[in-house]
Amino acid sequence: MRAEDWDARYAGSQQWSEGPNALVAGLLAGLPPGEAVDLAAGEGRHALWLAGLGWQVTAVDFSATGLARGRARPGADRVRWVTADVLTWAAPEGSLDLVLVAYLHLPQVDTTGLLRRAVGWLRPGGRLLVLGHDADNVAHGVGGPQDPAILHSVERLAPVAALLEVDRLEQVRRETPAGTALDTLLWGRAPARPVGARG
Repeated sequence: MRAEDWDARYAGSQQWSEGPNALVAGLLAGLPPGEAVDLAAGEGRHALWLAGLGWQVTAVDFSATGLARGRARPGADRVRWVTADVLTWAAPEGSLDLVLVAYLHLPQVDTTGLLRRAVGWLRPGGRLLVLGHDADNVAHGVGGPQDPAILHSVERLAPVAALLEVDRLEQVRRETPAGTALDTLLWGRAPARPVGARG
């Protein structure tokens, strides 16, 4: 979808969600605050939550309408809001402690390219958290996009996982009012640089 399409979706609905995804919160709540980027941040629910925990957060999304909703929320002044396409936006190499990508769905080649770049933005030990609808969700779950070509799977995220020290790469179940949804989770760390490496 284009930025204009997402602007229209946000403009035509109430606030989509309050607070962080439960799995995201469970994985991130115990980390020491640092510098983070929330890619495809939408209305900024994760960025605002992280900022409330003391993180320095940049929220990036191509929907100005979605980000405007985030800017209107309490605590928004603690977040840096950037209207940009995540496929062309970039953070400095080795500058981040966390990259969060929650429910961003693109063709696989775009997803892989973006996440490979995101790994490069991490400091040694920095964390990458990717969570999104699993391709199996179309047939066996509820909600989410219905085009399997843009959804995640363990196999599709494996090339990115190969760049990390992986804690979790798996299909996970998420209970919703409509039933059980199937997501894919990638949770890993950037490896330490070899002795003598620059940067």
